[in-house]
Amino acid sequence: MKTLFTSDYCEGALPRIMQRLQETNMVQTVGYGEDDFCAQAREYIRKACDRPDVDVHFLVGGTQTNATVISSILKPYQGVLCAESGHINVHETGAVEHGGHKILALPSPDGKITAKQVGDALDEHFSDANHEHMVMPGMVYISFSTESGTIYSREELTAISEVCRSFDIPLFVDGARLGYGMAASELLEGENALTLKDFAKLADVFYIGGTKQGALFGEAVVITNDALKEDFRYCIKQGGGMLAKGRLLGIQFAALFEDGLYMDAARGAVLKAARIRKALEDKHFEFLVDSPTNQIFPILTNEQVEKMDKDFGFEIWKRLPDGRTAVRFCTSWATPEANVTRLVGAIRGL
Repeated sequence: MKTLFTSDYCEGALPRIMQRLQETNMVQTVGYGEDDFCAQAREYIRKACDRPDVDVHFLVGGTQTNATVISSILKPYQGVLCAESGHINVHETGAVEHGGHKILALPSPDGKITAKQVGDALDEHFSDANHEHMVMPGMVYISFSTESGTIYSREELTAISEVCRSFDIPLFVDGARLGYGMAASELLEGENALTLKDFAKLADVFYIGGTKQGALFGEAVVITNDALKEDFRYCIKQGGGMLAKGRLLGIQFAALFEDGLYMDAARGAVLKAARIRKALEDKHFEFLVDSPTNQIFPILTNEQVEKMDKDFGFEIWKRLPDGRTAVRFCTSWATPEANVTRLVGAIRGL
């Protein structure tokens, strides 16, 4: 049987979460996220953000969350600016556009967009005499970490936030892998690392990913902008995201945030990825993109891909013009050290 490094949702959930779900299985609660478990989880998240005023809502999955948040913000004639490789543009089967809103993609070699790109796109639109005949940029979407495993620095995120506020449009951060991104930021930036407190200050809305970070399922939407809070639960319900047994989400996020488990699990995944990256660097492999998170994108020959494929599961990411292939190895909260050691040994043998 292959050892899988294909994604960060190959396993079920952190043992503590499974334990809490079992312990509370027969507890009776009201539905739709209005139970005491969800209330406790909201308070933990507010404390982590240092923002007692934010609204916190729990949804089931990332695509559902992105589509719900974006449709709740945009007017019918508006679109969303994002990187061309953004998850909403390439990996969600057109969910946002199915909802009637165009994605306004910006070029990006590494999954990130810049404040200048955002400002230029907005200036270009509103300075065009025919702008009323075009889709209006109504918000900005970024992900942290990105599809390419890259992260924004504090300066980059602050600059994007400032541009958005100067044009009075919301900034939305997709945090499906938020913990992995923050853990990588800690390693790179130290005391200048981005934290939940920063996202609560700089973003108008963001979400804390659970599905890819140790929860059985679930994402926690944090709305910081008062103008975006009203009637959001109507949007959740209309989009099919209001879970009747909503307490299942609250139980999981309470377990993740009561004492730092969320970040502890993320740090472990990033450190394991760093071991794999070091082994590839030692063998002088090139990388498609410089990713410091739990996703690694080395470039292999087809012979090397075939050899590795015998024992390991990984994702074919991009076929390159020179005949080589960029692949993705992905660690997670659940990756055993033994699996990392096995992969490192195989890399050394290439």
